[in-house]
Amino acid sequence: MLIFAVTGMGGVGKTALAVEAAHRALARGWFPGGTLFVDLRGYDETPVTADQAVLALLDALGVRDGELPPTTDRQYDAYRALLVERRDRMLLILDNASDPAQYLPLLPGTDHHRVLITSRDRPDALPLRVIDLEKLDPDESVALVTRALHDTDERDARPVREPGALRELADLCGHLPLALQIAAGVLRRRRRRDIASLVAEIREAGDATAVLDHGSPGTDLFGRPLVLRPVLETSYRRLPPDQARLLRLLCLAPGADTSTRAVTALADLDTESVLSLLEHLAARHLVIPLVNNGTACDMRWRLHDLVRGFGAGVVAADARLREEGDAARDRVLEFYSRWANAADDRLRWLPGAAEPEWFEDREQALAWMDSERASLVAIVGWGWEERFANGTVRLAPCLGEYLAWRRYFDDWIAVAETARDSARLVGNGLGEAIAWDHLGLALRRAGRDVEAIEAHNSARDLYRAAGDLRGEAIAWNNCGIALQQAGRAEEAIEAHLRARDLHQAAENPHSEAIAWNNLGNALDELGRAEEAIEAHLRARDLYQAAGDRHGEGMAWNNLGLALRKVGRLDEAIEACEKDLEICREFEDWYGEGQTLLNLALAHEAAHRPVEARAAYLQASDAYTRADALTEADQVRARASRNPHSQEH
Repeated sequence: MLIFAVTGMGGVGKTALAVEAAHRALARGWFPGGTLFVDLRGYDETPVTADQAVLALLDALGVRDGELPPTTDRQYDAYRALLVERRDRMLLILDNASDPAQYLPLLPGTDHHRVLITSRDRPDALPLRVIDLEKLDPDESVALVTRALHDTDERDARPVREPGALRELADLCGHLPLALQIAAGVLRRRRRRDIASLVAEIREAGDATAVLDHGSPGTDLFGRPLVLRPVLETSYRRLPPDQARLLRLLCLAPGADTSTRAVTALADLDTESVLSLLEHLAARHLVIPLVNNGTACDMRWRLHDLVRGFGAGVVAADARLREEGDAARDRVLEFYSRWANAADDRLRWLPGAAEPEWFEDREQALAWMDSERASLVAIVGWGWEERFANGTVRLAPCLGEYLAWRRYFDDWIAVAETARDSARLVGNGLGEAIAWDHLGLALRRAGRDVEAIEAHNSARDLYRAAGDLRGEAIAWNNCGIALQQAGRAEEAIEAHLRARDLHQAAENPHSEAIAWNNLGNALDELGRAEEAIEAHLRARDLYQAAGDRHGEGMAWNNLGLALRKVGRLDEAIEACEKDLEICREFEDWYGEGQTLLNLALAHEAAHRPVEARAAYLQASDAYTRADALTEADQVRARASRNPHSQEH
């Protein structure tokens, strides 16, 4: 006997799929004996029992009134005997089951017929063939709403007229068929209003279920109410207390998906307990396990958007649950702060310093940051709440090195702005200074030089007010870089000299190296190449003494630029090649692109067109790996424009 189970979260379309499959199978003659269908209403307050369902099945088979056996046992005997006697194969659909006890007694006593069960829970303990339904992809969601509107009125041009709004509506519905069906019904009722108006209403409310349920068009083809919240609520109310608690807390986690490690912090439980609870929730299709190639601790878990919104609403409506949720958020903020700090330490680590915990090398630290970026950015957003403000102010600077390395400048700006406002909220002057400085760095990298200068000046003043000379020196240095980028090289030189002197006074040679390097760039900008060469040599030596290979590479690159300008081309090429080796060692693709561009210019100046063209093309490849596509196109165009660099 072949038994299939179609499983998935409430509203994903299990019943619709089962019914459509039955119609197609009957049309093809697969089940000449017909179909038996029973709605077990497993998630209603009073589910249908197997004893009740067998009566309905006997009735459908023609056994009723006086022919009905008097006892339950004999009714089951009669039901199975009828199925054994039926030579024409039948399909039995047992829909909407919440417990195997509802359908196990109803299975035929023969392998001649086929059984299709639908449920929100995976029947993992039973030897059934399971088909898990997922939410629709975006194109399928758009097609569903479009077809629903056109089936009612083929002249409805809103889907064609508002493709962007329709896609946004599908996103807000979480690509869940039930939500999309309700949205289509609402749009049919509002046939003289555009799709964008419904999108705006949902965004303003912040809760798709409230808006869609309020405008629900009634029932579906099966007579079931077209409402979302009761579907989610019945799934939640059936959970054991420990699973319900974890689901609520998971709805408060930052980011779209969460690692097992982060969930253990959120729930304040050990790993094995958390994994067990998550697997139970996944079997109920309330949590989605993502593909994982690492350990169980690295596994990630995702909630459907509507489940997340529902769970957050449950917490918000109850003072006790709010306090439970805030305590969980405190724990997960502390978790991310410790791990992000360790990753940042590894990214900034220099030989001779204490080894950072947890991450063995840069690659590991970058991989962790990559997997957690969305969560880290989201959790900084909690800083708008006073309870979490100081925690997010401490976390935000730990993300700067990573976001700069990966060139996520928009994220960096958002993180720094939130940290700045959070520091103000709680009167944390030093935290505000750090945030202003990071904001300036991010703005400059995004090409917003004037704003960057203002940000660094704000940081400098706050550092000075706090008596933090090292912070003041860093702000002077960063302001100098922004001034130079804005074409104000004389002011940049003054800023870098201030930074250098402060670092020298504080006997901080590594930071002094940074100031010398940037001073050299500003001097070079003004045509003072010999002074620039001397500055870059000082920077290189200080970086080498500190064991900062990446900083040494930047000094070599800038030295190469200055050497090229005074005509010392062989030395310039050698300097660029030194930096190229270091960039590749660190997998700094953007830095490699810059160095290869400078190398190409040096080869051109030395009348080596073939070498120049090769360097341009390699620079284009490096920029492409760094996702700097504009720069990649520019250097490729430079290679093409040079007629003397064509290969023969």
